Amino acid sequence: MTDEYDVVVVGSGGGALTGAFLAQKAGLATVVVEKTALLGGTSAYSGGACWLPGSQVQQRAGIPDSTGSARDYLAAILVEPNEVRIEAFLAHAPDLVAELEADDAIDFEWLPFPEYYDAPGRVPFGRSIQPTSVKRGDLPARVGELVRPPVERDRVGEGGRNTLSGGQALIARLLDGFLREGGTVRTDLPVTGYVLDGDRVAGVAAMTPEGPVEIRARRGVLVAAGGFEGSAALREEHGVPGDVAWTMAPAGTNTGEPIQAAIALGAATDWSPVGWFCPGLEQPDGGGSFTLGFRSGLMVDQHGRRYADECLPYDRFGREMVKAPERIPSWYVFDSREGGRLPAIAMPEGDPAAHLAAGTWVRADSLPDLADAIGVPADELVATVERFNGFCQTGVDEDFGRGDDEYDTFFAGGQGPNKALTPCDQAPFYAARFVLSDLGTKGGLVTDERGRVLRPDGTHLAGLYAAGNSAASVFGTVYPGPGAPLGSAMVFASLAVRDVEGIST
Repeated sequence: MTDEYDVVVVGSGGGALTGAFLAQKAGLATVVVEKTALLGGTSAYSGGACWLPGSQVQQRAGIPDSTGSARDYLAAILVEPNEVRIEAFLAHAPDLVAELEADDAIDFEWLPFPEYYDAPGRVPFGRSIQPTSVKRGDLPARVGELVRPPVERDRVGEGGRNTLSGGQALIARLLDGFLREGGTVRTDLPVTGYVLDGDRVAGVAAMTPEGPVEIRARRGVLVAAGGFEGSAALREEHGVPGDVAWTMAPAGTNTGEPIQAAIALGAATDWSPVGWFCPGLEQPDGGGSFTLGFRSGLMVDQHGRRYADECLPYDRFGREMVKAPERIPSWYVFDSREGGRLPAIAMPEGDPAAHLAAGTWVRADSLPDLADAIGVPADELVATVERFNGFCQTGVDEDFGRGDDEYDTFFAGGQGPNKALTPCDQAPFYAARFVLSDLGTKGGLVTDERGRVLRPDGTHLAGLYAAGNSAASVFGTVYPGPGAPLGSAMVFASLAVRDVEGIST
């Protein structure tokens, strides 16, 4: 069985569907090939923030964003960036947003959410945008059936909600436009390799229950199928900390086959960006939950000591966890001021009673008893909490500067001199076990400013493009702000489609 299209898109996240929608709308017969039964991948689990600087959405909101300020910001925070790719990203982001919003299916709004570094060019409360929410009843039935539910429902086998917001709204809106324009979706179809015509990539090989199939691409193949966070072997090979069980990728996805198949054709790789990390609330089943926005409490290592500002942006805190083995797992110590709920945003949080029964949370009437229960030295934990409580009284975290940055205080609501510092002093006390989670790996195929996959000598593999976590991140090891993974995936998917169309940029 062989099918043929102009463009084959491997994957179905925000980058993949952006490329697919734009290709189909440009008159290129396009098929989306998805490994699982549902579309959206980790993008559907996300908040849907898109870091796309300088667009008409920020202009409508009246915030002090511009392409120039974004350039200054990236110049200040990135490490040895590829300037050509950065300029391509910055130049195309506003055009992409305008092109998407020109379609009735797609609409964005500014999302107040601070960027992750205090650096020149930073915009107060951020420059990220997000798709507006959409009612399931306002979408074609097939769109609602195909969009992956939010993580807290998907993990327990429940369907999506009646209002699709965040990442689900992004996936739904792009999919709506793609199907309306006549696009094709093939699900439950894992890609096993590429089809060649001479030295040109001319399609993909995939496997069905009935046997292998080829899906040919007259113009190009765009791989935007996530990274390899779901493969324990590849994580170990490329030095990615954490564990398959703790990743936020949907179960059974993102195991790296499209990347490996490209390497077999001679593609160049860059593994140095490693991953997009976050502290992960360990679940009773051993999984991890993306966690941010700590309102009170403090994180301690296995010696009972703090080691970082708990209110750091999640990727930056995750990288602090990696620095010492005694930090994985860590324990988040908090009191009863929120009735035994975790004073943070965890997706999903899980049931406190189930956590306590499983031992992923512990409760005790005193700090020494809590220390005994979690296996840390009681004198160290008591001293750590007492020192922290002292900082709460003065409003100055002398150890790690918690509350000094606008990101630290964005989610906080404390009543003291520093609203990011709330004392831990109301018994009973709790400790929640934290591991290192990730939003995906971000090392992978080396691409150029058009999204073309390159060989080590700098020539490109004709017909093959990559975006999102299938490609090495344009931001390297840095996570600039909310929506950087989605924004960069969408831009380079769009640039790839422009190259397929023969449009110079």
